[in-house]
Amino acid sequence: MDFIHQNLANGRWFQLSLAEQMGNIGSEIGRAVIYLKRGEKERMNMAMERAFDLFDLTIDDKRWHARGALREILRAKEICAEVFYGRENYGYAPEDLDKYFMQYALAARKEVN
Repeated sequence: MDFIHQNLANGRWFQLSLAEQMGNIGSEIGRAVIYLKRGEKERMNMAMERAFDLFDLTIDDKRWHARGALREILRAKEICAEVFYGRENYGYAPEDLDKYFMQYALAARKEVN
């Protein structure tokens, strides 16, 4: 599989904690939310493409398969796809996704400190 984030796919991504990985995905989701609000659909699509690339890297990380985290990751990816591109948003707004992923970024920051 070809990844947009090839340098991360070559190993660095798999050294990050789940909170760090999800926090990085959240950075792209946050960008997509900003571009959506501005009506910049092409830039929103680019941010979502990068987010899905990071989701795929996270899904490929075998550490999360045995811990039940994979289910959460897959569900988050599904909801993001539906909120930004689908008909079913499961009652979530793009801003809700930004808040969801922010919790991972905050947890990752606590891990580092």
